[in-house]
Amino acid sequence: MASVELRHVSKRFADVSAVEDFSLETSEGEFIVLVGPSGCGKTSTMRMIAGLEAVSDGQILFDGEDVTDRLPRDRDVAMVFQNYALFPHLNVFSNLAFGSQLRKVPRADIEARVKHVSRMLGIGDLLERRPRELSGGQRQRVALGRAIMREPRVFLMDEPLSNLDAALRMEMRSEIIKLQERLGITTFYVTHDQIEALSMGDRIVVMLGGKLQQVGTPMGLYEQPLNSYVAGFIGSPPMNFLEGVANDSGVTLTTLNARFELADRLLASLRQSSARDLLLGIRPEHVLLSDRPASDGVYTLSATVDTVEPLGHTILVRARLPSQQLLNVLVGGKISWREGDKVHLIMRPEHIYLFDRTADRLLCGLPG
Repeated sequence: MASVELRHVSKRFADVSAVEDFSLETSEGEFIVLVGPSGCGKTSTMRMIAGLEAVSDGQILFDGEDVTDRLPRDRDVAMVFQNYALFPHLNVFSNLAFGSQLRKVPRADIEARVKHVSRMLGIGDLLERRPRELSGGQRQRVALGRAIMREPRVFLMDEPLSNLDAALRMEMRSEIIKLQERLGITTFYVTHDQIEALSMGDRIVVMLGGKLQQVGTPMGLYEQPLNSYVAGFIGSPPMNFLEGVANDSGVTLTTLNARFELADRLLASLRQSSARDLLLGIRPEHVLLSDRPASDGVYTLSATVDTVEPLGHTILVRARLPSQQLLNVLVGGKISWREGDKVHLIMRPEHIYLFDRTADRLLCGLPG
């Protein structure tokens, strides 16, 4: 295993900047998830770590040693791809053994290693099959096994589960987590699925437009996002946002012509800044539905039920405000509201986030 450090790394393709001034330090054995929308630079970052893309600026270090200009074969990394990249004419045994055979590892050692890895991944009875005779999950296990056979310093996984169905993705997520913990190999995992990121990573790196937005633990990002992009990206359904303008005692919601007196902690953060254009954020699980307005001390907005989506143990209600903006509300248990019903949305001050809309930065998050 190895610690990995990226120092002010950038990648440009002609006039296009894919990654810009990216810096990150990891510990040995850490599971790092790179997450963001398509085109945000996460795969380019991983390919630079692997040596498959040349770095335009900056340095990459393994255990403090500069590997920026080293070839991929000299970095001792193993990569798992989205499309598995198995040899279709070789059986599982030969796919697992291929890299070791190229390195002239003795046959007996290869056989012992293949037996150990295949047993670890639950594919010991599939060694004579070819890839076309395997399910998607079995092919993914073979691809993982081939990477493990290398005993690398660093694992790199580029959206390895995106071709699998939802149930199999959940199963494979669990398998990869247990496998990484057992092997203790530093791992970089690329995904666009923030649920995958939250459930797998020791730390998550959120990217947008080639730039690093925030690095933190899953709950750290969820509870204390640094800007509205991270707040809206991490969490499903995403955080709700209401536009407002600061006034003497709080905020005026511009599209609703409604005034909210801010709680002391929010008002103190607002007064310490020069922000005027604001975003009020609240997560769907912190919005309550009611037939009547709430008492003093909470914020209430009138709305109309737009859609009701049962999700099993919860129900997602999309409520339309008079401004036509839709807010997501997560409700536990059964509800009687249907499309077109008039409701009140109740939001407690302690669950409100406050963002500077112009600078796109958090002014005040959850207390504690």
